[in-house]
Amino acid sequence: MSGRSLQVRTVVAAGLAILLALVAVGTSVDLLVGRHLHRSLDAALRERAVEIAQLSASAPALLTTPGALDSSLGGTQVSVEVVDRRRRILARSLGLGGRVLPAGRLLGAAIASGRAAYADERLGSERLRIYVAPLAEVGGPAAGGAVAVAASTHELADTLANLRHLTALAGLAAALLAATAVAFLMRHALLPLGRLATAASEIERTGDARRRLPQPPADDEVGRLASTLNGMLASLERARESERRFLADASHELRTPLTALRGNIAYLARHGPTPELVADLEHDSDRLSRLSDNLLALSREEAAAMPGEEVHLDELARTSGSTDPSLDVVAPEPVPVRGDRLALERALANLVENAHKHGPQGGRVTVRAERGDGFARLSVSDDGPGLRRAQAARAFERFWRGEHSKPGSGLGLAIVRATAERHGGRAYAEGSRFTIELPTLRDLSKSPATTEAERSRKGTP
Repeated sequence: MSGRSLQVRTVVAAGLAILLALVAVGTSVDLLVGRHLHRSLDAALRERAVEIAQLSASAPALLTTPGALDSSLGGTQVSVEVVDRRRRILARSLGLGGRVLPAGRLLGAAIASGRAAYADERLGSERLRIYVAPLAEVGGPAAGGAVAVAASTHELADTLANLRHLTALAGLAAALLAATAVAFLMRHALLPLGRLATAASEIERTGDARRRLPQPPADDEVGRLASTLNGMLASLERARESERRFLADASHELRTPLTALRGNIAYLARHGPTPELVADLEHDSDRLSRLSDNLLALSREEAAAMPGEEVHLDELARTSGSTDPSLDVVAPEPVPVRGDRLALERALANLVENAHKHGPQGGRVTVRAERGDGFARLSVSDDGPGLRRAQAARAFERFWRGEHSKPGSGLGLAIVRATAERHGGRAYAEGSRFTIELPTLRDLSKSPATTEAERSRKGTP
């Protein structure tokens, strides 16, 4: 079954479920109808026995009248035997002929105990339902005796057998109809999935992320699945396009210093070294080194795992201020986050370098560490006019330098954004202020649930 298609498995499961449900219903109906028919037969036998008892008490001479005890019950002949207290037969139905009802034991028990009883017996090949009841001590010769009333259960059994056959046929027909209906519905329901699978296979074969899966007309689960997969393909296309742009930009960035380096080397080979040529070679090699370092740092940030150590942003801010006298540090309170200390130090250094490079000459740079609304923020601002809104939206893109000609790889802020996103946060710019926003850690020293042992370790009273 595991190797078969979803449609076949669903159709088989639906047919079996319907069949089992109808078997359960049919069994219940058979039991209920059988019980009802048996109770109806027992009630009719008892009612006939009461009539015989009344006749024995009021007109005993009629018991021996030929044909007086013959009657039918819904087309079924009812047989009657009346015995006295010595179990001698006084009257019986003509339909019995020379046969005797197999009720001797029951008649004796009824005469002895005065209690009525039912029993299932056989008379030759015929099954009988027998009811035996005692007769009152009044009337004629049957006084103190008993009466036995019997009817064949053949028609009852035939009725139940016909009901079972009808239920079985109805179950098979219903299972067949259900399987057919499910097969029809599944075929139409799975047809869009088949188209999606075919289109996905074609995309896999060609490797073309620009292609899209066919969108089903119905807005159902399959339609939402197609929309989700198309969204995923669009995201992959954007990622691939971003990768292509990154490779193109990196190639362009590397081509310039490499071209200059090759030209200088060619000049060196022809004319020999000069101080200016050596300075140019040092500048080009330093630019290549910084660019390769930044590319490696960006690649590592995008592939690194989620950090797990506790880092205080306020300490990073004060440490940067202690090594750079041009920085103003504002860190009034502890700002703990879960992060990578070296990566956050590099990101802060990139922001500070960016502020020095693009801020006014001789201006001050402010580093601020603060927290609020469940977030920790590490921001760097300068005294310059800052970026416009459109520029701020692109400031953290790779190789974006804005509208200036100042040197740089254009990867510093991209590394900052990659670091922030790896820490579960974001990086953004507002004017001349560049901010890293990260989820903050809860300060356990201010929690009401701090235990006595924790307070003693912290040295608090």
